[in-house]
Order: sequence, then C-alpha cells, then structure tokens
Amino acid sequence: MNKGLYIHIPFCLSKCPYCDFYSVAFDSDTANRYKDAVIRNLRCYLSQDENLRFDTVYFGGGTPILLWREICDIMDEIQPYIASDAEITVEANPCCTDENALCSLKTHNVNRISFGLQSGNDNELKALGRKHNSKVGADAVKMAYKAGFYNISGDIMLGIPLQTSDSLIETISYMTSLPLSHISAYMLKIEPDTPFSKRHLILPDEDGYANIYLETVERLSDKGFRQYEISNFAKTGAESRHNLRYWRCEEYLGIGPAAHSYFNGERFAVGRDLRAFIESEVQPAIITERECGDYEEWAMLKLRLSEGLDFDTAEKRFGVTKDDILKKCRLIPDDLYKTDDKTISLTPKGFLVSNAVIGILTDI
Repeated sequence: MNKGLYIHIPFCLSKCPYCDFYSVAFDSDTANRYKDAVIRNLRCYLSQDENLRFDTVYFGGGTPILLWREICDIMDEIQPYIASDAEITVEANPCCTDENALCSLKTHNVNRISFGLQSGNDNELKALGRKHNSKVGADAVKMAYKAGFYNISGDIMLGIPLQTSDSLIETISYMTSLPLSHISAYMLKIEPDTPFSKRHLILPDEDGYANIYLETVERLSDKGFRQYEISNFAKTGAESRHNLRYWRCEEYLGIGPAAHSYFNGERFAVGRDLRAFIESEVQPAIITERECGDYEEWAMLKLRLSEGLDFDTAEKRFGVTKDDILKKCRLIPDDLYKTDDKTISLTPKGFLVSNAVIGILTDI
C-alpha cells in the first residue's frame, strides 16, 4: 500500500513572532548538508522495503522554497519511489518565491504549492510580523499559476490583532480573487515562549472568535470553497490528499528534526535538533506510540473531517456500534452534529467546540 512522505525543511529567513514550529536561520552550507542527511535517511528507509512507494509528498517548514535547489535534488533521489499520480506539495513564503524556483520545482514533478499568505490586509500582515504585503502575496500566487501550478493553497490567519469583520471580508475577497484551489484558515494561537506570548495583544474574546470562524466558513462556501475539515476548504477535487492521510489515520514517514511519523504500525518523532539530525547516520527518533489506530484515535481524527466517521467501519474495525455512538449524542446539543443512516459528523458550530464534542463521542 502506498504511504505518505513528510520532509521538514527547518530554515527561515526570519522567525515570525507567533510561530513555534522548529526552524533556524538559513545558510546555504548548512542547507546543503541538511539535504545530504535527508537523502541518507531516505535511502536507509527505502533499503528496508524495496516495495515502499509514496503517493503524497509534503515539504513543510520553516520556509521550504528557500531550499528549492535541494528539494529538486531530493526529488531526483526519490523519483523511482513516487506513484505516477502522486500529490507533491512545497510550502512557500511569498517574499522568497521567484520564477526560477517555481519552474525548477515544476520540472521536478512538484505539482502543488502552499503559500503562507495569512491576510489580504497590509496592517494585519505588519501586526503578524510578515515580510510580504498583500501585493507581493498576490503576485507570488499569480506567478505560480503562470508557471503551471493549478493546485495552489493559501493560508488565512483568523483572530489577528486589529482584525475586524470588514478586514476579514477584505481578506476573503482577496484570497478568492486569486487562482487558489484550496484555503486553510487557522485561528491565531499564542504559543508559550514566542514573542507574541510576551506582548499584551488585544485579541477577540470567545464570542468574537466564534463569529470570525463562522463568517469565514459561510463566506468561503459562497465562493465555492467547501469545508472538508475543521480548518480546511477546497474547490471540488482540490482537497489536500496528504493532510487527508493524517485525518484518515493512514501511514506516512516523516524525515527531519521535529518530524513525526506513523509508519509500519508505530508512531515516532524526531527531536528538534538540526545538528543531531545532520550528524547522525539515521535520524534519532523516539517511539511515541507502539499500539496505534485504536477507536479513540481513529474517531478523533475522522471527526475533524466534514465527512465524519461511518458507523459501518466503526463496528467492523473496532466493535463500536451505531447505537453505542448515538447514545453519546444525547449529551450533545443538536446543532453541534448531524447524522444519517451511515455517518455522524460535526457542524461548523460543532467544530468550534470540537475537543469537547469529540471527547464525548470517543469515550466508549
């Protein structure tokens, strides 16, 4: 069975004040050594299973497009192990994107670009510490489309300091005017030990977040972007196949510091240490879970999706019946979920309190 491949690219030109993803300052020598370590690790895993094939590949970060040359080398290495119809994504920062990088990635079979746009309002972009403005963001998306990328994603940040209903509408109009097929809309979360955690930011209250989220869902739907996961929206057929793999509890291999894997029945993680990764013959991974994919985990992930979980699979795989699940629904307000003969799923209001609702539905 085909699996997914995630490669973490832990380099950025500078760190955004809200970000707690693992990344370091870019320099070309370290980037080249990092590429060699990625290829060394890939060869190790591939040598253990000559039948291993990947039908989704995702270069995340960090700012992966900074290493477009190295990504092209990695793609050359793994090309024999990639399925013919694979989805291959590279994340990109608009201010680090140019035509040469895009055209080179395209010729190396990358077919999806994901841009960190975050907002269409320049004041909000400044508040987030982004290095690009709305024009640079739009130009980058259009450049990618011109280079032959017709599967392009853009991120929206919700709950930004100074964000208003009008600026949210401005951002959604901006995003939907671009040749995007996919939009991810994430709530700003203040992570510990980030610069934002040390500032006195004026952020929406709980009701404000709810209004922003529900308005985003409604307006994106009106523009043809169907919600298929708590934070993800797509035009028909443009759902992220790689991310769907996570939510459907399917296996993937992660390479690089801070990368996680669900591979050969185990979950494991690599430490946030670039030097250790580069210097180790095989990435130093720690097993986090040996018995994976039980009902609680499967249901929790499936309920993040608009498709929800299906009763038939729950019973066949885990012995959890439709009646078992529907009994739990008595504890949940009717407007937070919907059900039919085959499935149960959360509504947009249910997604707002998904942790609580999923906790009830998985406590079986």
